[in-house]
Parts: sequence; C-alpha cells; structure tokens
Amino acid sequence: MLTEIKKKPHRCDVCKKIFAQNGNLKRHMLIHTNEKPHRCDVCEKSFAQKGDLKKHKLIHTNEKPHQCVVCEKRFRVSGGLITHMLIHSKEKPLQCGVCEKRFAQGGDFKKHMLIRTNEKPHQCVVCEKRFRRHGHLKCHMLTHTKEKPHRCNVCEKSFAESGNLKRHMLTHTKEKPHRCDVCEKSFTGSGDLKRHMLIHTNEKPYQCDVCEKRFRRAGHLKIHVLTHQCQTLSM
Repeated sequence: MLTEIKKKPHRCDVCKKIFAQNGNLKRHMLIHTNEKPHRCDVCEKSFAQKGDLKKHKLIHTNEKPHQCVVCEKRFRVSGGLITHMLIHSKEKPLQCGVCEKRFAQGGDFKKHMLIRTNEKPHQCVVCEKRFRRHGHLKCHMLTHTKEKPHRCNVCEKSFAESGNLKRHMLTHTKEKPHRCDVCEKSFTGSGDLKRHMLIHTNEKPYQCDVCEKRFRRAGHLKIHVLTHQCQTLSM
C-alpha cells in the first residue's frame, strides 16, 4: 500500500482516490464540484474535460478523422472505430453467463444482461417510471419538461431526441445510408431497412391472438384486429 501511495501521491479529499499526477487529480475533482469549464462556442454546451469538448466539436464540423482500413467507414472518435473493427474480425469476446450468447460490444452485452435480470436501475423522479438505460430516462424526462433541445439548422424544426434530428436531417441531404445486402435497395432509416428485410426472409413476426394470422408489420396487425372487433360488435 505504501508503494502505491509513493507512486500515486495525489489523493482526493472527497473519495480518497489516488493519482500519479496532480493534473489528473484536478480533472477528477471536477466530478465532485460538477464544474464544466470547457464551453462549446457554437452551441454553448459545457464539459468537464477539454478532451470531451474536442470530441463534441466534431459534431459541428462533421469531421470523422478515424477511418476503417477495411470498408473505409469513418468515425469521430477512435473508440467507435475500435468497436467497429470487431465486425470485420468477427470477434465476440463478451459472453452471457446465463444463455452463453456472445457480444462484440460492451454496450450490447450490458443491455442484454439487464434484459436477463429485468433490472431497470434508472427511475424518473416525476412519474417513477423505470428504465434500463440512462439515455432512455433522459429522453423520457423531456416528455415532462416539453423541451426540444435538438434543432435543425436548415428548417429550424426542433426535436426532443438527437436521433430524431439525425433522421430528420436525412430528408434534407437525401441520404439513404442503410442498404439491403440482398437487392441493394437503400433506405433513410435503419427501421425501414429492417422492415424491408422481412420481404426477403419472409418473416411475419406479428401474430393475431384470435386467429393466429401473421403479419410483417405491427400496423397491419392492428388493422386486422379491428376486423375481429367489428365481427364481435355485429353479433
């Protein structure tokens, strides 16, 4: 223990964590003080770490400096590229201890484990609804505050979630980044591609509880269920 203290002489007075360098301790202290001294000059969002601000600025400049050597896909941060490379290597180093399913990405593994345990550790302070992921809670909170912080710089339409803004931006750029591997048809949203793939696989995941007829889309099932309700009313 004494050897460790000599190697890391800088100790946090709050949580007693120790650091080798005083600069690392100073950055750590921002966690406790909740200071965010690094502010974006474009959107005024603030960050505790200078590195986080640098990564954030890439959103505004649309820079993606990290490129995959296999498929040439580009990423804003090196971590995104490292995770992406697992797709090409087919490595799945993370394994569920319950069902033995394997995962390439830590985030996917964590989400899977929460489904297994049915844990929902993130709770809304307003309505007490619980969520598996903190990001889902943050999005949910916007339903209470009615905030729509993500604004399109083309038409100024605002959105509660950044993902919705990204999908909206594709309507301006006319991009269709999601391509079918079978027929090469392209789509704006990943959900549209998933629904399209059901045509090739002939899957019909939505089943009627009354007559067991199956459908590709949830909307088609809802319309079909109404036929049963109408039959019941006419009796």
